[in-house]
Amino acid sequence: MINLIDAENNNTSTTAAIARLARAINLSKGQFSLLLACCDSDKKPHLLSLLHEFSPIAIAELSLSASAQTLYTTITNALGSKEPEALMVDGLESVVAINQLIISTNLMRDEFAKQFQFPLVLWVNDEILRKLILLAPDLKDWAATTIRFDLPDHVLVG
Repeated sequence: MINLIDAENNNTSTTAAIARLARAINLSKGQFSLLLACCDSDKKPHLLSLLHEFSPIAIAELSLSASAQTLYTTITNALGSKEPEALMVDGLESVVAINQLIISTNLMRDEFAKQFQFPLVLWVNDEILRKLILLAPDLKDWAATTIRFDLPDHVLVG
């Protein structure tokens, strides 16, 4: 777990980024918005835990499998008839056919706004972010400023 005092003292940018993401999720409650959280660190589980502490609303999580073909269908199948207050999607970097998934997501972007009345947070790394810019510029333009998490190891505790 993250030691919040150390995080605030040693890396206020991480704490500020978590707070910014939590605020963006809260402000988008009840409507679709696309948020990009960029983290190249293997410390993402710690960030997710901290985000749940910061966020006043419940955030559902979905981890993509390597065989995922489309983001929209994967999300709708996972949610069924439930609609979360917010949804975080992780695992894009593990998808084998990532280029096709990104292209199909760009083509389906209007359906996201029509069908999802909640903020959608995509956890990406730098490679996936570059692919979004190249393969799905329209989708990338929908997202607010990408929130970056660059965590040095000394900030994290046990």
